Amino acid sequence: MANTAASRKTVMSERLRTQILTQALRPGEDLDEARLSEEFGLSRTPLREALRELAGEGYVELQRNRSARVSEMSHTTLRDFFHAAPMIYGAILRLAATHASNEQIDTLKAAQEVFRAALKTGDVAGKALANNHFHAITGDMAGNIYLRPSFNRLLIDHARISMTFYEVDASDETARAAEQHDAMIAAIEARDANAAGQLADAHWALSSHRIAQFVMPTPLSDRLGDSAPSVRIL
Repeated sequence: MANTAASRKTVMSERLRTQILTQALRPGEDLDEARLSEEFGLSRTPLREALRELAGEGYVELQRNRSARVSEMSHTTLRDFFHAAPMIYGAILRLAATHASNEQIDTLKAAQEVFRAALKTGDVAGKALANNHFHAITGDMAGNIYLRPSFNRLLIDHARISMTFYEVDASDETARAAEQHDAMIAAIEARDANAAGQLADAHWALSSHRIAQFVMPTPLSDRLGDSAPSVRIL
């Protein structure tokens, strides 16, 4: 890629997306715009243009008279995530089965191979990003201008949460998730929208309790046992 301001802006944006998805940049963390400007050789104008684009995608939040910051994952956004995820995943897969091109199906199969390969490694970020890429392709397949922005925003938080539960040894569940990916591909290739929607429900059911563990982790008292102090909630 040529070393132009546009190419440097693209490289920075991709780097920030990856760092946000993998929680190398934590939710709510302020971005050091001066450091980014120096690191990528960008003046204020292209830097702010890139940050506005990332804000429109849901990766960052712009603040008046302050640096941009990584999008939060508050109790409100997580509640909305749980409400919206099963509906949006289902709609995306049903539409994918209806509209996917043969080329897109081939791309999805290739992404599944990458996901399966990532599961054999200890690379937590690789697993989360490969899973995210697989589902992002189904969003491309759906081809719906109203659903796609919502699905993209959903995938950001799903990837960030995945960084937590991929750290835990759950080989049986991840193997089952990979099997469900294969079944999704088959349903899409068969143009079976109902089967694709049912698989979306099953896939969400498989991962939702893991996501709930991220939102509501094991109480400290359970980990400390009898040595934990007694706490009374008034």
